[in-house]
Amino acid sequence: MSAQTAQKVLQQDPSKSLYINGEWQAGNDTVDNINPSDTSENLGEFAQASTEQVKDAIAAARLAQPKWEAAPLEKKQSILQAIGDELIARCDELGTLLSLEEGKPFLEGRGEIYRAGQFFHYYAAEVLRQMGDLADSVRPGVKVEVTREAVGVVAIISPWNFPTATAVWKIAPALAFGNSVIWKPANLTPASAVALAEIIHRQGLPEGTFNLLLGGGSSVGDTLIHSREIDAVSFTGSVPTGRKVAAATAPNFVRCQLEMGSKNALVIADDADMQIAVDAAIAGAFGGSGQKCTASSRLIVMDSVHDAFVEAMVERMKTLKVGHALDDGIFMGPVVDDKQLTSNMDWIEKAKQSGANLAYGGERLEMAHDGYYMAPTLFTETENSWDINQEEVFAPLACVMRAKDLEEAIAMTNDTRFGLTGGIITQSLRNSALFKEQVQAGCVMVNLATAGTDYHVPFGGRKESSFGPREQGQYAKEFYTIVKTAYQKAY
Repeated sequence: MSAQTAQKVLQQDPSKSLYINGEWQAGNDTVDNINPSDTSENLGEFAQASTEQVKDAIAAARLAQPKWEAAPLEKKQSILQAIGDELIARCDELGTLLSLEEGKPFLEGRGEIYRAGQFFHYYAAEVLRQMGDLADSVRPGVKVEVTREAVGVVAIISPWNFPTATAVWKIAPALAFGNSVIWKPANLTPASAVALAEIIHRQGLPEGTFNLLLGGGSSVGDTLIHSREIDAVSFTGSVPTGRKVAAATAPNFVRCQLEMGSKNALVIADDADMQIAVDAAIAGAFGGSGQKCTASSRLIVMDSVHDAFVEAMVERMKTLKVGHALDDGIFMGPVVDDKQLTSNMDWIEKAKQSGANLAYGGERLEMAHDGYYMAPTLFTETENSWDINQEEVFAPLACVMRAKDLEEAIAMTNDTRFGLTGGIITQSLRNSALFKEQVQAGCVMVNLATAGTDYHVPFGGRKESSFGPREQGQYAKEFYTIVKTAYQKAY
């Protein structure tokens, strides 16, 4: 049934799912798209690009980019608006497809598609906001004009955990500011990528303006990041891969934007509203099976409320329903694949060996369908220096740590090589002010889950979480455009 759903949503034959220079093509190989909720189902065999096809896409993008940049603003605006319209109108079926191949519950999959549509709508409006600056020169009779131009050909490498939303918050601004795009999505979620490419294909962009290359990082990705014909690379993924991207692009002076790992903390202050605290911790730690760069995997709880918080968390976790991504009423689906599940279970064993107390979960779940299911997991009595609290696990797994006061809680929050998000649950203006001021993170949340951001404001982190200009909002133009300063003698 799931395979039939995928075939119904996609108009394109998966074996010809590469989109290069306005045409759909087959590759030199295919990969299976296994449903993590039911591993007996293959959602399709999707094409893999060859090195020559990557080079063809780069050449096509270079030829198309000046045409797209020169297109009338209203044409660009209407195209981006139309892409957003279709994503929102089809969010049920596209959300179903996304959930089938990634494993997140349908409501989360539907919400991701809807948000992707909103991204396109936002950047459709930004197309008409491309304003410059005028200034008088220090020299008499000379005028200065400061404008922005497209950076050129942009390679976008996006992850599997938000296969549509993360890709779109790169693709939409890249197109809005006049760039051509070569998109390499994660191989675990090819169907969502093809669905989006089909929508973009129908909008009549100049051939080569947008290209989709499915394939592995060691082949497609490696060719893109080493190419001298690419002008910018925007990447979201792991720190080790991010380092490879930075190292590859630097010799060619290619712009590089990296969003990488995290180890986000949620502080529960001694004056916290316990209902808000538990809601935020549950959503942040276990939503999306914990497979979010903004997930709160470290729960730093002040001594006076520690026991009450842990008890409330365990009681809530007992009510969380795990199941097939399309089942009604589930809170959590499977993790994405067998490799991720094996890694998660290994981390659970490492935590136990370190001396952590398993308060809830910790086991693989047997369900009606064979899939990559595990229970949401909570450890207590952990130390911030342990590997389980320093390395990104990317699992529905959270660790509780004790703090005696706010000063110690902030120090623990900052004691990590990452710095993406950080949150605090408190009713004190003083606590929230100090936390916002002192926490070393790109995004700070007060009485909210650490996971969840808006599309019209900047997103990014510090330390090893991010490198380069911020994503989203008007800040995206810092990466996708180049500033030009023009002088003219007026009289």
